[in-house]
Amino acid sequence: MTDALPAAPPAALPEVLFSRLLEDALDAVIIIDEQCRIRYINGAMQTLSGYASGELLGQTLNGLLPDAVGAQHDNHVLNYIRSSRTSSVLGKIREFAIRHRDTQMIPIEMKAMDLGVVDGMRYFGAFLLDVRERRELAAKNASLLAQLEQQALHDALTSLPNRRAYEAQAEQAMARAARSGAALSVGVADLDHFKKINDRYGHAVGDAVLRTVAQALRDTGRITDVAARLGGEEFGLLFPDASLQQAHQVAERIRAAVAAAVTVLPDGSPLHVTISIGVAPLVQGASLDAAMSDADKALYVAKHQGRNQVVAAAAGQ
Repeated sequence: MTDALPAAPPAALPEVLFSRLLEDALDAVIIIDEQCRIRYINGAMQTLSGYASGELLGQTLNGLLPDAVGAQHDNHVLNYIRSSRTSSVLGKIREFAIRHRDTQMIPIEMKAMDLGVVDGMRYFGAFLLDVRERRELAAKNASLLAQLEQQALHDALTSLPNRRAYEAQAEQAMARAARSGAALSVGVADLDHFKKINDRYGHAVGDAVLRTVAQALRDTGRITDVAARLGGEEFGLLFPDASLQQAHQVAERIRAAVAAAVTVLPDGSPLHVTISIGVAPLVQGASLDAAMSDADKALYVAKHQGRNQVVAAAAGQ
């Protein structure tokens, strides 16, 4: 029994098949010669550029390029042809832009190739992919992510940082203070008689009061200070680079600003509220919880001494 003869290699495919494939490809395709004249564009390239095939054939590529690139492109091509060095561009995918017929610049992803020499003329080709939709989607996703991060770290009612954000910023401030040796203080603030406000005027007014107080906190503290809503009518304060005495002074300004702030009731009359604040040092080596506990004890004293005042934690507390 004899071995079967090997099958003959298939005949080469007609070039017209490749032409049809390129013509109907989803990616834009362009071919130029060594003089940078456009020799071929497919249907997708016509759509991408806004030009019909007949309008571009024989024209130089520079008309499609950004001005800064077009001014240098011909020289780059000539230098590449004359040298034997490997191109740093050809064969690599890179972000680029082309000029549409209406002059707008269209961001693309491009892969250019040296197609070699045919009948004494060197040719270069490129696949181009329109990335506008991808960039728009990326921008929308980035915006959505920023919104989600904002929501995750901020209180929806007051737009102040929430407890999670406060604790994260406190940890960062503690790390900075440990490196620099700077002082660091914390505070706990609580609206006075807030339950009575809700009971008398309703929760809509209570919410308006919280927003008014939040604005006073934002406007009064130092630019480096942090004010956060910890929950209900309780707020956390963080005073980087501030001794207990300095924190007390800032907290007193906050107390006065809250007392002066006005929430307008539905009938147009003004409503004033007050706030009590306890402050404490966050000494190196101590925990945030311990310092907040000391500030909370100072707040308790402020409440029992008549409210609408700032009390600093007792030494050694």
